[in-house]
Amino acid sequence: MNLKKPKFWDFRKPNIYAYILLPISNILQSLKLFKNKSKTKLKIKTICVGNIYLGGTGKTSLSIKINKLLAQKNIKSCFIKKFYKDQLDEQKLLSTYGKLFSSHSRLEALKQAENENYEVAILDDGLQDESISHTLSFICFNNINWIGNGFTIPAGPLREKISILKNYNHVFLNGNLENSENLTDKLKQINPNIIIHLGKYEPINLEQFSIDDKYIAFSGIGNHDTFISMIKKSGLSILKEIEFPDHYSYSEKDINDILIEAQKFNCKIITTEKDFLRINNPNLTEIKFIKTDLKIIDEEKLLKTLTF
Repeated sequence: MNLKKPKFWDFRKPNIYAYILLPISNILQSLKLFKNKSKTKLKIKTICVGNIYLGGTGKTSLSIKINKLLAQKNIKSCFIKKFYKDQLDEQKLLSTYGKLFSSHSRLEALKQAENENYEVAILDDGLQDESISHTLSFICFNNINWIGNGFTIPAGPLREKISILKNYNHVFLNGNLENSENLTDKLKQINPNIIIHLGKYEPINLEQFSIDDKYIAFSGIGNHDTFISMIKKSGLSILKEIEFPDHYSYSEKDINDILIEAQKFNCKIITTEKDFLRINNPNLTEIKFIKTDLKIIDEEKLLKTLTF
């Protein structure tokens, strides 16, 4: 079942609904203090690409980029992804860029990678997994969403309070460089020593699209607004946009409705690579996906960080 996150989560200030739910958020955060925090240290080096904002922070894109950079250094790396039935799109996407180990237990997946003599394991998510001691961790944020209303679940979109950043060394701001200076100032106020990396989404198959065409753009990802912003900055004209819940499972009716809309407005259809992998429909030739690459603004700084 796919659920859209409440709109009030991303209000810049908490509203009445957030304050009503705040006592539950506080209880859930308190319960975390009693969790077993025994961590397992493995021989394989681990890079955790995680977040504290629920969904849509660019973890998968950054994981793929890190894998490419390690390959340039001839370092044998792989992906680790905890198995979730509703995240098969991300598992398929990671598998197209490298070796993926997926299991209901991240620890079990890591042991499999270790047995196959991989040097580095890149974990797409898992920052809150208390069973693993990571060699290096990156906390990802989306430039537009940032921390939403600043409250933890269910009053807001945060898995942990923003003050947790005092315990980490590296943050990634992903998007189209919106609000980067302001967010950098906010991060430095929380942790003056934190190292901030910037990532910008860039389309890499624009030649498949025409600026003379009109498009319906749809997606079921956590950062829909960033996707639309990137398309528009690329010069493509969006006549209508449709947003579905994150990891949405498209039915035949959903796709047929989009095809009918495109015919009605005489326009083409564009979506993300993740969404395309979730579509099971014979009319796929009428839907194109925009392929993206995460450009690291200061790649040399990141490369130094990845040199263990």
